[in-house]
Amino acid sequence: MKHFAWALVLVGVLSPPAWAAAPPASSYHVASTYPLGGAGGWDYVTFDSAANRLFIARDNRVMVVDARTGKITREIPGIKHAHGVALVPALRRAYVTNGHGDDVSVINLETLTTVGHIKVDGKNPDAVIYDNASGHVLAMNGDSNSISVIDPQLGKELTTIALVGNPEFAASDGSGNVYVNLEDKGELAHIDTKTNAVLRNWPLAPCEGPTGLALDQSHQRIFSVCANGWLIVTDATNGHQVAKIAVGKDPDAVAYDAATGMIFSPSRTGVLNIVRQIDADHYQAVEALPTMKSVRTLALDETHHIVYLVGAKVAERGKSVSGFTLFVVKAR
Repeated sequence: MKHFAWALVLVGVLSPPAWAAAPPASSYHVASTYPLGGAGGWDYVTFDSAANRLFIARDNRVMVVDARTGKITREIPGIKHAHGVALVPALRRAYVTNGHGDDVSVINLETLTTVGHIKVDGKNPDAVIYDNASGHVLAMNGDSNSISVIDPQLGKELTTIALVGNPEFAASDGSGNVYVNLEDKGELAHIDTKTNAVLRNWPLAPCEGPTGLALDQSHQRIFSVCANGWLIVTDATNGHQVAKIAVGKDPDAVAYDAATGMIFSPSRTGVLNIVRQIDADHYQAVEALPTMKSVRTLALDETHHIVYLVGAKVAERGKSVSGFTLFVVKAR
């Protein structure tokens, strides 16, 4: 299957400098595939850089995979429709959202066992992140338009933050700002984690159904990927949209590699879109790398610049999942 070189996306009125040349050939490729198997759907993938392993939310369990070998090292049972995993390395804990339990499981990172549960007021906790600035775990409640603020030290929910729409993925800048996509509104919410309040909501048009979100802290740029096939770049300082790049439809994640300036967006249609950051406001679509239909979530190893993706050969609604596979994408 061919790799497609995408046209350069120009934003703003500029004379054609060197960056306006034809897109460079991508040096990325699928280096390895590992059959993981197992029943059940999946959601987010989280990379644990300290232990070089992946946590994969697999419905009634969390699958732990050695990133070097692609082997399953453990499966953590007792999860109720797992969505996401947030790591708190200082506490040696991970926090797993239980969509059908309306709670968060607490995992010991040393033993990979469940050591507690934290009840939340929201319904269907989905994406989950750790905010360094506040020291809190934030769970996005998909069916109640809210964020649960959890104190991992106390092991309890402190409060909830009301939103105007359904929260999808979020990212923290480590300085008291969290940004979250509002899927049903096509908007981006800016949260102050010092006060646990929404500061503002920004439109993402022409985006419909924003899901995955990543943050470029250095340039203060937010990357939102959308169900209708757009990657929207937003200025985190004022909400101004600085770029939009066409990507595959129905992505569920996006990652930004600060060292290389590459952005990765996996699509349910079976491609990994690779976009190069020229500068804060200009981006170049490099390639749509073929993967497999249903491959829509990913995790990034920022140290070694490796992208991990998962999908299944059979993942159609009404059919049992089969052929669940880990894809490893690297630069040549």
